[in-house]
Amino acid sequence: MSTRQVLKKCPGCQNIFSISGYDSHLLQTTNPGCRPVLRAEVASAQAALSDPENSDKSLIFPDFDDFDDSGVDTGTHSGVPVEEGDTQELAAQEEEEDFEGDARNFEAEASWEPSPAPTDVHPRAYPPSNIAEESTEAQGRSRARHRRADEQLRAKTFVVAYPGQQAGTPISRPRERTAYETYQKYIDAENVNPYAPFTSRMDWEVARWAKMRGPGSTAVSELLQIEELATLLGLSYKNSRELNMIVDEKLTSNRPRFIRREIVVAGEVFEVYYRDVLQCIRALYGDPEFAGLLVFVPEKHYSDAAHTKRVYFDVHTGKWWWSTQARLDEQLPGATVVPTQLTSFGSKTAYPVYMTIGNLPKDVRRKPSRRGQILLAYLPSTNLKHISNKEARRRTLSNLYHACMRLVLAPLKEAGVSGINLTSGDGATRRGHPIFAMYIGDYPEQLLVTCCKNGTCPKCSILREEIGVDTDAHHPLRDLDKVLDALDEFDNGALAFSRACRDAGIKPVVQPFWADLPFVDIFASITPDLLHQLYQGVFKHLISWLKHAYGAEELDARCRRLPPNHQIRLFLKGITTLQKVTGKEHADICRILLGIITGLPLQDGASPVRLVQAVRALLDFLYLSQYPAHTTDTLALLHDALDRFHANKTIFVDLGIRQHFRLPKLHALDHYTQSIKLFGTTDNYDTQYTERLHIDFTKNAYRATNHKDELPQMTTWLERREKILRHSAYPRRHPQYRKSAVNCLPLTRYACCTGPAWTRIKITKWPSIKALSLIDAAKHYGAVYLRDALARFIVHYCDPMLSTAEVEQASLNVVLPFNKVQAFHKIKFVLDNAQALGIMEDIHDAAFARPSRVDTQGRAVPGRFDTILVNDGTGGWSGVQGYEVAQIRLIFKLPRAANERLFPGVLAPGHLAYIERFTPFAGPDRTHGMYSVTCRRDGSSGARLATVVEIRNIRRSCHLFPVVLGGAIPRAWTSSNVLDECDRFYVNPFSDLHMYMTLF
Repeated sequence: MSTRQVLKKCPGCQNIFSISGYDSHLLQTTNPGCRPVLRAEVASAQAALSDPENSDKSLIFPDFDDFDDSGVDTGTHSGVPVEEGDTQELAAQEEEEDFEGDARNFEAEASWEPSPAPTDVHPRAYPPSNIAEESTEAQGRSRARHRRADEQLRAKTFVVAYPGQQAGTPISRPRERTAYETYQKYIDAENVNPYAPFTSRMDWEVARWAKMRGPGSTAVSELLQIEELATLLGLSYKNSRELNMIVDEKLTSNRPRFIRREIVVAGEVFEVYYRDVLQCIRALYGDPEFAGLLVFVPEKHYSDAAHTKRVYFDVHTGKWWWSTQARLDEQLPGATVVPTQLTSFGSKTAYPVYMTIGNLPKDVRRKPSRRGQILLAYLPSTNLKHISNKEARRRTLSNLYHACMRLVLAPLKEAGVSGINLTSGDGATRRGHPIFAMYIGDYPEQLLVTCCKNGTCPKCSILREEIGVDTDAHHPLRDLDKVLDALDEFDNGALAFSRACRDAGIKPVVQPFWADLPFVDIFASITPDLLHQLYQGVFKHLISWLKHAYGAEELDARCRRLPPNHQIRLFLKGITTLQKVTGKEHADICRILLGIITGLPLQDGASPVRLVQAVRALLDFLYLSQYPAHTTDTLALLHDALDRFHANKTIFVDLGIRQHFRLPKLHALDHYTQSIKLFGTTDNYDTQYTERLHIDFTKNAYRATNHKDELPQMTTWLERREKILRHSAYPRRHPQYRKSAVNCLPLTRYACCTGPAWTRIKITKWPSIKALSLIDAAKHYGAVYLRDALARFIVHYCDPMLSTAEVEQASLNVVLPFNKVQAFHKIKFVLDNAQALGIMEDIHDAAFARPSRVDTQGRAVPGRFDTILVNDGTGGWSGVQGYEVAQIRLIFKLPRAANERLFPGVLAPGHLAYIERFTPFAGPDRTHGMYSVTCRRDGSSGARLATVVEIRNIRRSCHLFPVVLGGAIPRAWTSSNVLDECDRFYVNPFSDLHMYMTLF
């Protein structure tokens, strides 16, 4: 049955709008005749605030006590996974925060922008392209290949264990005391007080606040000097100095203290603060928090029983660990490999080096809150300005870095070969061999570590002039033996040493720190870096190229007219004027990049096909490279994406934007497949995760100093912080704490969901509007045909076997015994693992359905009705089959009494949604690969078609790109009205990784 769109005429300009379009028009208009109409509407809304009997009051400032419950059921429903933990106040506060962001965005929509540039009527002539658009048949095969590759990651892997029984086995010796038991004896021998050495929980909580979240030590002392405050709180310290004494003398972090050493390079003395690397490894390996999580032996995982398709995810599934274990077993069987990973970031304040071990799962290593990383050293941060010769200065800096790192990592030389006893958190002891495996850093740090020259590849020996010309995933690594032979020439004089290093393709660095470390190939140890190579590298260049190709005005105009979505950041001031763009901002831009260039003609008339295909190829590479697990087939897709970019990249040369592609960061993409096979997926070694360490361990530590002789103060601050963090875990393990927590176990927050579920739904217990009349639902939410749609839903729900005509006929006899419903303005989704290996983190999503209003600051907040993916009951975990796009207009719940009357003999539905549907997916497009959808309308009246569904049938939110072909986007469109003004859209596959992995 068709629905009919209600239209409204503006008295000022006599133009006709939809309901939401009318509100947006009044809020944005500059027409003098329309401004009085806006003032009248605002006055009417303000009058409603003072009228307690006006049911529209809750539409402006929701008040949950305005209406009687009227039998509305606020409980959960067994068929919908609904969270019911939010209080009424928290729900209102969260909604107000959502309004805050939308109000700012709406103000930005009204800002000035230039008029559309005229179309070039004299296009430039270009040589014909030999790159044809991909045929529909070929594209279908490509998508089928992609689907098959991803399906392999939805099945249980077949594991091949490392041969033999000796590798990774504990040593036959009495069980060692665990780190927790040692710590307990150290601070509280009688094991009575779970907060010892603090006297009480209050004593401990104040101390933790003061050292972790509190202000400076002076402010803490002044706070504690308030008369009788320390006595009333029962504190064992009266100022910051006494607290520091307790932390320094009575707590231990189980992590080694910093050592200060002096390094002499080029006649100058430099200070180095570092820790014993072996003690750091023991601290991580023996942490009780990681007991049961450590991995001791390598494994091979396959997606098929025939073992033909390898699966890679964590470090122990890569080839490096397996081959290193085999080499160790040849010399000393029974070894436990401890892959050591280093990360460094240079800065003006300090040059920190962080370390972790590959025995920890990657979800521990990449989260700073899990404390799976340790600050290993602060290296000298100096520019050596007193050395006037630039070449000599660079050479001295390189030698200084390697001299410091050689000092820090010297213990690994013997321990890597002979092994050391390592006791894990469960008390078992193994012979561990700590071996330097991976180095993580930006391009300058990679060159510094490998001693390579600027403009060259730090991994392979490709010539400078060949970088970026083509792609080859099988570039051989630099010849390590040749490099080591060149380094041995140092004893034969400076001239011979310099020539040998030049022939080997490296800088003349004296004794690189990795030269004597066992089982190390430094060129294989250099890993991919998504942050600096892709986001801050290739895509930074790409955005600049697109700006030259299309012009800044139209790119920014399209950015300003994208509909809102939970996963999308709206750049309402455009992207071309951004300054000092962060990696996070580049990631946000990548989510919308394909959509803003699709259908946009090039400035001088050239065909944009190759350019669009090049952008799509790079985006495919970006998202594929972020997979938390890879198979042999998905790695082939990764390389195929890079092939497609190189096949189309000459468009930038034809447009005069580039003359060459000699970009080392572009060439670095060739090595992603090889590194994933060696060390697992890129989330094992991505600098995006360690950037947070730089804030915690360096920037915050520096701010805690008096900015004079900083390093000693920074190390002291860090050691105290580590002690507090370690002690935070102690009470949870204490018997007294566990006994008191037995009766405080949290209840499950989700109701069970029947059938296959790939989404968990959260919705507040307290509605945004407690009693919304059906008239107001039509007026303010656009749910014009709610009665008819709900009647059809009720008939079909009670008897699913009825035909469409029978449902239509029976719905005419349905009488709704209510005129008000509860309305909810937001649904939250938890998108479960798109790969069934249990290693992908859940992605949080949300969809909004709320009308326009005025916030507490008097600012206009436009209505927001998001688009969603709806499962018709036949949809699977991936693909578009069985799904359709819809715009959600109203989220509501029926009164309990009405449920009992309308659904006799069946389990009543839970939360419902009134949605306006789009046409089935069309495409995908041969050029950019996106599906298109169109607003579904009645053939005679042109009105939007609407229906009611259970919210459990909603898979997730869905972002759309408005389709504009062959010209400038209409300037009357805005972010808040584009879903109403535009009819045809492309479905955005890049809104997040989950969408990319499930939408084919």
